[in-house]
Amino acid sequence: MITFRVEGKEYCGSSALEIVGCLSEEEATLLEKQLSVREFMLRSLAELSGGCIRMREADVSGQMDDEKLALGYLYLREGYGAGELSGASLRKRSREHVLSHPGH
Repeated sequence: MITFRVEGKEYCGSSALEIVGCLSEEEATLLEKQLSVREFMLRSLAELSGGCIRMREADVSGQMDDEKLALGYLYLREGYGAGELSGASLRKRSREHVLSHPGH
C-alpha cells in the first residue's frame, strides 16, 4: 500500500499510478477538463517548478511505463515539498528500480 498526503488529504492505493489517477480526477473535477494521466503529470510538474522543468526532462513519452512515471512524479512532488509519500517497503524497492533503470 502506498500513501500520498497533500494539502490535508490522504490518497491510498496499491500503486503510484492509482494515486496519480485520483489526483488527476480530482483536478479534472475542479477545472472541468479531463486530462490524460501523463498530461496531468506534465502540467502539474510545470506548475510546481515554476516552468523550470522542460518537457524533455520530464520524460512523459511512451518509453517509460505509466507506473514508473507515476512513481517518479510522486517523488518529484515530495522533493518540491508538495506532498509526502509513504509505504516504506514498496517505496524503497520501487525507488531503487526507478533510479537504476531510468527510461525503462
